[in-house]
Amino acid sequence: MRFYVPEDHQIERGYLVGLEIRGSRPILSVEDSLEELGLLADTAGIEVIGQTTQRLNRVHPSTFIGPGKVEEIKAEIEAHNIQVVIFDDELSPRHQRELEKAFGEKVKVLDRSALILDIFAQHAATREGRLQVELAQYEYRLPRLTRQWTHLARQAGGGGGRGGHGGVGLRGPGETQLEADRREISNIISRLKDELEQVRAHRQRQRQQREKTSMPVVALVGYTNAGKSTLMRTITNADVYVADQLFATLDTTTRRITLPSGREVLLSDTVGFIQKLPTTLIAAFRATLEGITEADMLLHVVDASHPNVWQQVETVEDTLAQIDVPNIPRILVRNKCDLPIRGPLTPPPEFNPSEYDAIVDISAKTGQGIPELLELISESLKKNMVKMTVNVPYQNGDVISFLHNRAIIDEETHTGSGVIATVRVMPRDVEWLTRFALPSS
Repeated sequence: MRFYVPEDHQIERGYLVGLEIRGSRPILSVEDSLEELGLLADTAGIEVIGQTTQRLNRVHPSTFIGPGKVEEIKAEIEAHNIQVVIFDDELSPRHQRELEKAFGEKVKVLDRSALILDIFAQHAATREGRLQVELAQYEYRLPRLTRQWTHLARQAGGGGGRGGHGGVGLRGPGETQLEADRREISNIISRLKDELEQVRAHRQRQRQQREKTSMPVVALVGYTNAGKSTLMRTITNADVYVADQLFATLDTTTRRITLPSGREVLLSDTVGFIQKLPTTLIAAFRATLEGITEADMLLHVVDASHPNVWQQVETVEDTLAQIDVPNIPRILVRNKCDLPIRGPLTPPPEFNPSEYDAIVDISAKTGQGIPELLELISESLKKNMVKMTVNVPYQNGDVISFLHNRAIIDEETHTGSGVIATVRVMPRDVEWLTRFALPSS
């Protein structure tokens, strides 16, 4: 298999292929999904020359699409000098091998997962981000090795540049190059997991320490290109990278903001979601996504002007469920309301508005609706707080500091031994404070 690593990001000519299985119910139609695939290709630096679709009762066991369609694509490759053929669904190792044979040595065969992994490799800026992307790439590659892909470790581009780990010195008597490559990739995967576990443990220690003194965390989530980074920039006046492309930012950005109530919170932005996001990538980004699972509130940002806005909402909610995000307050932020609406205004029957504390229309670009959004964040945080009375000894200064940073203090009395306070705290803080709670709570 020839894994896609662009050479100096040069423009290559690509051709898109979509398959619709009769009786299936995908989130997006095959046409809309191919349009999104084209945007991904553009982000990766591929010029899309054409596309084709096919409807089948089931996936072809050998070549994914039917033999006639394979011949049709071969003709397009020859006629238009196509260099990359991109399938909208993940290909099995067998499909990958057979299609490479059919299309010839000079043509790369990619699927959506490989394309997304390459985009992530281009955009990961931090050490943690690069480690996560590299792990996902190698886990994707391992089952797809073929005898055509030899001395893999020295050829792989990857996200973290581990090309120096050669397999020659590790080979035993009679071991083939393919076996050596497989073993080398397995060794690299193990090392990457160990490094990421160290990063995760360090992040967890930092988070536990921060939770004792820090402010509530409001996390931005949403479909890629919904405008989360623009919203972050508008609210915080921070120098956050913004671009009109898919997955413009990957690494978590956190900034402090002051709400209309005077309360300070942390606003956190992270990677956007997309349909058919590779499972290896979700697993690799576990450490980054933990920031979402431990937030006090979610702002689900959607592109209200997009024709498939409700399908995008469903995709994000499905992904949040996949990473076990708890039932915390959520606000649905309908962004880009300054643009013409291209999709249905009425949500589908399965959409449940009661899952959100509020729904608000804004334009992160023009600032429209931002004051209302900030008021709603204040109200929602306050509404979902738990009231309790605590007696904190003076020697527990970290807890007293915690209450002044994260809680709303309704009443506070200083005694000879400590502080008795009636407070309202976020639900996830209750268990930690239970040891100081008075029975009247």
